[in-house]
Amino acid sequence: MNVEFSSEMWFWRGPAPWHFVTVPDEECRDLETTAAAVSYGWGMIPVTAQIRETRWKTSLFPKDGRYIVPVKAGVRKAEGLDVGDVVTVRLTVDV
Repeated sequence: MNVEFSSEMWFWRGPAPWHFVTVPDEECRDLETTAAAVSYGWGMIPVTAQIRETRWKTSLFPKDGRYIVPVKAGVRKAEGLDVGDVVTVRLTVDV
């Protein structure tokens, strides 16, 4: 399954601070159909993500009825990204 969307990057200031992009509602509904088959622990979904030219393996986190994509520092640095930037994300669900 492949999903593409654009969304704003945000920063979570919790005990383990991290940058995320929230998957829009429509794409979340599409992902939920495959979640049962591929999800592991806490409803996480393994994916290969891509922003611009940078690809990486990660997992979508369920949050408040949606999914969020963690965006690691190497990706942000390679693509010159910061909080508030609207980015296009391509996801391939790893089965």
